[in-house]
Amino acid sequence: MIINKRFYHKKIVLIFVLFSLLFLNLFIEYNKFLELIDEEIYETNVEVINIYEKTNHNILRLKADNFEFFTNIKKDENIKKSDLLNITFISKNLTFLDYLKGFYTTTLYFDLVPKEENFKDKIIKKIEQNHTEPLIKELFLAMFLATPISVELRNICTNYAITHLIALSGFHLVAITFLIYWSLYFPYSYVHTRFFPYRNKKFDLLMISTLFLFYYLILTNIVPSLLRAFVMSILGIFLLRSNIKIVSFETLFFASLISLILFPSFIFSIGFWFSVIAVLYIFLFLKYFQNLNKYFQILFFNIWMFLVFNPIIHYFFPQTAYEQFISIILSILFAPFFIFEIFAHIFDFAIFFDDYINSFLNYEIVSFDFKTNLYFFLFYILLSFLAIFNKYAFYLLNFSFVVFNILLYKG
Repeated sequence: MIINKRFYHKKIVLIFVLFSLLFLNLFIEYNKFLELIDEEIYETNVEVINIYEKTNHNILRLKADNFEFFTNIKKDENIKKSDLLNITFISKNLTFLDYLKGFYTTTLYFDLVPKEENFKDKIIKKIEQNHTEPLIKELFLAMFLATPISVELRNICTNYAITHLIALSGFHLVAITFLIYWSLYFPYSYVHTRFFPYRNKKFDLLMISTLFLFYYLILTNIVPSLLRAFVMSILGIFLLRSNIKIVSFETLFFASLISLILFPSFIFSIGFWFSVIAVLYIFLFLKYFQNLNKYFQILFFNIWMFLVFNPIIHYFFPQTAYEQFISIILSILFAPFFIFEIFAHIFDFAIFFDDYINSFLNYEIVSFDFKTNLYFFLFYILLSFLAIFNKYAFYLLNFSFVVFNILLYKG
């Protein structure tokens, strides 16, 4: 009893410290914001993250050291993704909220900055050389390096409900960790046996894999959902060493809070919150359906996740199609496909599935809009969190999403 109280008090202190760090980092970010608006005109170097083509102009999504923003350019400007620009823009009339969320501003002047080819550029070139179709190139660049996708590809992914397979997250991190771990297992086993057999081999391999994952995180420009998954993996290793339960709602809470401390702007990232809620539902599934037959559990898990997430997804993305049910099967098959494609791109035979992927991407889908009601959305979010503590809230959550999906797909 005394030990439990001490552990409880330690958690309270830890939460207080983490929230203090969050507010401290927000204060630091606020000072960076003040530097930005100190002058009416601001000059900096930026990377072109994405280009949105419009009728009379293009919109650039640009990333500076501390913030992201959007601006217009003429359609005839020869600007490509990943280009480096020296840019001068109007920085007045911005708020701190705009700074965190990403703002739109008017550009006064920009110039291309010479850029040396780095390792990421070589990976991009390698991926592009494996394919001929622009959409397929874009698909794999997003899947491997989290490059932003076009409106066309985003609509295709939404129609098939496979955005979670394309957007890098814990799903991909697990597959990459598996690949790194077993690629290093036999070489490291030899070194381990010969030089330091007293060490914990599995723990060493996990730590080496984590270092690779950290570098991969940097390559992707620190995607919010991937960062959350990476932080959870670090916490998982620590808890494993401490003989503390890894799969818990507390782990998710602390991982999310640490991610926000590191990058406060993630508060406004839909991808980050989708990732958090997805893991919440995974943990709810494991809590309430842990006694199911293991083989049935795999199929039921993917069906349940598809249905339980729909009320959340359709509040932000109302686009709906009956082909979205295909995502249940694709989710089951995705892990081996993802690992296969990594090897295929390394050894230059990734074109193997291109004809099938091209047919899949160009299949004409008839879609319709169905938006989740705001009040139901708020009720559903509340119910999702109450389900952590109460099984009747979980039953009501299941009833709610069943009714929602019947209304959604009845046409």
